[in-house]
Amino acid sequence: MTTASARHILVQTEDECNALKERINAGEDFADIAKEHSTCPSKAQGGDLGQFGPGMMVKEFDEVVFSAGVNTLQGPVKTQFGYHLLEVTSRED
Repeated sequence: MTTASARHILVQTEDECNALKERINAGEDFADIAKEHSTCPSKAQGGDLGQFGPGMMVKEFDEVVFSAGVNTLQGPVKTQFGYHLLEVTSRED
């Protein structure tokens, strides 16, 4: 079974998500921004969600995590929880 590890930042608006994406693309640290801005409890770990398999996260999140390139910033991804910036940190078949 394929597994992946990812980290994310969850915010309530698409505008905030895009603004944070710009900051990360400009060189700011993903983990620092997650700790500062994410509304997910994973913010304490810099947004790290650990390792998981398909179907363990909401559908929209899964689709990106199991198709996007590793170590590339993705988002905004809209889910029932809000807007996510995410980065796949590893994926294994």
